[in-house]
Amino acid sequence: MVYHYLSPTDFDAQETLKTINLGIDIKERIKKKQEYKPFKNYILAMIFEKSSTRTRVSFEAGFKRLGGQTIFLSSKDIQLGRGETIQDTAKVISGYCDAVMIRTFEHQRLLDFSYNSSIPVINGLSDLLHPCQTLADMLTIKEHFGGFDNLKLAYVGDGNNMANSLLLHCAMMGVDISVACPKDHSPSGLIVKEAIEISKLTQTNIVISDDPKEAVSGANIVYTDVWASMGQEDQKEKKHSILKKYQVNEEL
Repeated sequence: MVYHYLSPTDFDAQETLKTINLGIDIKERIKKKQEYKPFKNYILAMIFEKSSTRTRVSFEAGFKRLGGQTIFLSSKDIQLGRGETIQDTAKVISGYCDAVMIRTFEHQRLLDFSYNSSIPVINGLSDLLHPCQTLADMLTIKEHFGGFDNLKLAYVGDGNNMANSLLLHCAMMGVDISVACPKDHSPSGLIVKEAIEISKLTQTNIVISDDPKEAVSGANIVYTDVWASMGQEDQKEKKHSILKKYQVNEEL
């Protein structure tokens, strides 16, 4: 069976914590210049339908530090969408590489790719979810607070892929979360429903509102994200107007 990482819930809480602890351990190894090469002789394909500085540098540097090799593939480098189907592309890359990271637009493209891939597929970002980013955020929270007990995270801004992923990760790890977004820019209803179901098991509080001051009240962590995501440049002025009161500043 091939395991993919497309959503925070593709790892359970125990697997997530194990990954976080491993990440912290690897950071210490790198600081001490200790050699640790678990990905020696492995190749990671990186498909970027959406460009990114941090995603490319972090994946490429990280995989190479751990002994692996990477192949960068932009939309100009492959025939995906220009006569070659997702199914064919997945099968070809599966034949040459050991894993693939995809940064794309519609989440369905990731699902379609994973259905036809015989190697692990990692979500580097989709319009719905950004699990690797929030997994890294959970690692940062553990480093700062020593764990996840008795914490509240407030997310203020656009109810985008970051809000969706934080809802799932916080619910899984037992971190209370309060999300404040304009009413027409709320997180995905399906994701909220999924997070609430998880929260019942972890006894986590989830609050969705349009009041940023209410959201940050009593919060240990305050989080926001870009207002106009890549591909939404035509909505920039409109979003800035709508989200103005959701700015994270000293007043808030």
